[in-house]
Amino acid sequence: MQNTIRGFFAPPVFPDDNGGTRSAAILNTIGWSTIAVLVTLLAIRIIQGQDTNLVQVNLILTAIIITITFMLFISRQGYVKTASLLFVITVWIGLSYLTWVADGIRDVAFFGYFIPIMMAGLLLGWQGAIGFTVISILSGWVLAYAETAHMFVPTLDQPLSFARDMTGIFILTGILIYLTIHNLQDALNRSLSIADQLSISNRELNELRVDLEHRVETRTSELAKRAVQLEAVSRVARTIASVQDINALLPDITELVSQQFDFYHVAIFLIDEAHNLAVLRAANSEGGQRMLNRQYTLTIDPNSIVGYTVSIGEPRIALDVGVDSVYFDNPELPDTRSEMALPLRVGTRVIGALDVQSIETNVFSQEDIAILNTLADQVSIAIENARLFSEARNALAESKSVFEKYTRQDWSNFVKQVKHIGFVYDGKHVAPLDNQTKREHIKATIETGSLSPERASATVAVPIKLRGQTIGVLDVRSKKGAREWTQDEISLLKAAAERTALALENARLVESAQRRASRERAIGEISARIGAVSDMDAILQTAVEELGRKIGGAAEVILEMDSEES
Repeated sequence: MQNTIRGFFAPPVFPDDNGGTRSAAILNTIGWSTIAVLVTLLAIRIIQGQDTNLVQVNLILTAIIITITFMLFISRQGYVKTASLLFVITVWIGLSYLTWVADGIRDVAFFGYFIPIMMAGLLLGWQGAIGFTVISILSGWVLAYAETAHMFVPTLDQPLSFARDMTGIFILTGILIYLTIHNLQDALNRSLSIADQLSISNRELNELRVDLEHRVETRTSELAKRAVQLEAVSRVARTIASVQDINALLPDITELVSQQFDFYHVAIFLIDEAHNLAVLRAANSEGGQRMLNRQYTLTIDPNSIVGYTVSIGEPRIALDVGVDSVYFDNPELPDTRSEMALPLRVGTRVIGALDVQSIETNVFSQEDIAILNTLADQVSIAIENARLFSEARNALAESKSVFEKYTRQDWSNFVKQVKHIGFVYDGKHVAPLDNQTKREHIKATIETGSLSPERASATVAVPIKLRGQTIGVLDVRSKKGAREWTQDEISLLKAAAERTALALENARLVESAQRRASRERAIGEISARIGAVSDMDAILQTAVEELGRKIGGAAEVILEMDSEES
């Protein structure tokens, strides 16, 4: 029951409209206060019963009470503005009527006009207060004119009646002043609260701005560092593409990594052929150079950072070497505070390690590790490519040497079988050359394999080359003595020498193929004759006979079976 009564008098709440809820609360307070005052006045008037307009005024007061109650009801339906306007109008009309039926402009009801003015200010804002002030002033002039024109005769109330009515007006005035001050104080408190919240928000925004600027600066610095590191990786890739000698490549890589990543010591270790030691192959620091001079090595075991990486095949990082139990204190590198070793892999095989050291602790981030891993992979590829290139170059040189030896030997055998070592054309006839002593310039051409000479000479000798080997000489002699040989003449001689070399090689290959075919044919015939008999003596006799026929220069062919017992 108590909750029901409290809910009946409580102001309505509109969750989606804070302004409407505040206006409804003010209207609810003013409305119930006005009803309480009017009911009290009505009760006192009925008890006193001395007023000349008792029934008429009481009916007006009752109508005002009912109207205000209806206004409070429609405000609960959400029509707060409409209810507020009708409420103020009702009060103003009620006061105007009481003034007209009583003492006019001198009646206490006229002095109560500032009550709807204050109500309008609270409920409708300053525009409503100004509007009701204007119509109240106009109402006063109308009442004064009506009294002057004897449109009604004022009947002054008795002192007690005047005091009674003024008491009600003062009570309502006090309530409205209290509500006005309370509303102003509430607005001020809200303003102060909003100001505090704004101050807190501004402070938080300022802190957020400072933090964001710091994060942006840090991120920008990190991105700049990453850009430099990626540029280092790119430069290493370009170095790999341009340098194929491993002895020149490794020092370049250590120097480049040191400059781009700001590490004071960078070293590359490679595993020896016995897979027992990690050999220092390149380093950029002064201490690293001294270690290189004395051929520094590490045992492949987990007792050092590099040894751990090479033996396990995993990266090993010491962010603070002073507390790392695996770190090996190297007197050549006394400034080391943090160290990281990354394995150099070719497929699944570890071939060495990339060792980087810094004079600062906790210098390696996850991004550094990722980029250096990529760099280590590129270094591994570079080392493997350089090794393969070196092996291919050595194999090519060996193959070239063997082929040149074979070419010289084959041509030597071929030349021995020809009737003439060369021919000469004297302008009229072609004649074969005898095995006469070679002239000096021809000897020089055969030995050097180069044109001799090119200008102002009676003779010019052009080497006939085949796969880098000089197999002959094209010798041209001027009948008019020394002369200048033109470039066209020399080009013609060179072209002729090249074509001659190809033709001679083709002839040699044809002759070699014919000899091979003849040999295969002879072997086939001997095999067929031997296979045609089955008796042991007949096989031996046939073999001896056929070999003797095929080897025409042989005086005697003996085929003897081993008769010793094993």
